[in-house]
Amino acid sequence: MNAPSFSPAFLAELEQLFTWRRDVRHFRTDPLPEHTLQHLLETACLAPSVGLSEPWRFVKVDSPARRHAIRENFAHSNARELAGRGGDDAQRYASLKLAGLDDAPHHIAVFCETNPTQGRGLGRGTMPQTTTWSAVMAIHTFWLAATARGIGVGWVSILDPKEANRVLGINPEWQFLAYLCVGYPLEPASSPELERRGWEQRNPARRKWITR
Repeated sequence: MNAPSFSPAFLAELEQLFTWRRDVRHFRTDPLPEHTLQHLLETACLAPSVGLSEPWRFVKVDSPARRHAIRENFAHSNARELAGRGGDDAQRYASLKLAGLDDAPHHIAVFCETNPTQGRGLGRGTMPQTTTWSAVMAIHTFWLAATARGIGVGWVSILDPKEANRVLGINPEWQFLAYLCVGYPLEPASSPELERRGWEQRNPARRKWITR
């Protein structure tokens, strides 16, 4: 089988995909077709993984009670974050919308089985964290696939991971990595919301190689 040849037009569109892959917090409430969600999961599973271990575990959270518990987790965690800030920084933090939990039609939690039998430990002896990194690659692959279809993804990180694991009834040995809000974005944008809201700016120095 010959490797595909990607055209300049495709490469330009790929650059656009990277640009428009944003952390979405404002969603429409209409759900995605079930087959679309399934296709996103299957695409995510094309991500690379150490030793072909496929350590990611995607969990659809449909239960209203569990969704409510996650919202409560976020509210308490966010309040703690705000309490740790002061002055203008606290005011600016309080003005940010940091999660789309109320409107996003789909909630997806992502876990990592950090020591799976699949892969037989290959590549993990000296760097066991590679299972976690592999699962994060799957999340990013899911995110890009969603963006390509006009679907928004928001990563809610202001959560107590142990509590999230408990309320979702997941194997306590699995590592909680992400809680994703998924749905059609209310207001698509090609720049980060935190940049547009003046919280932070991109650092040009990050685009330069460090040479040794």
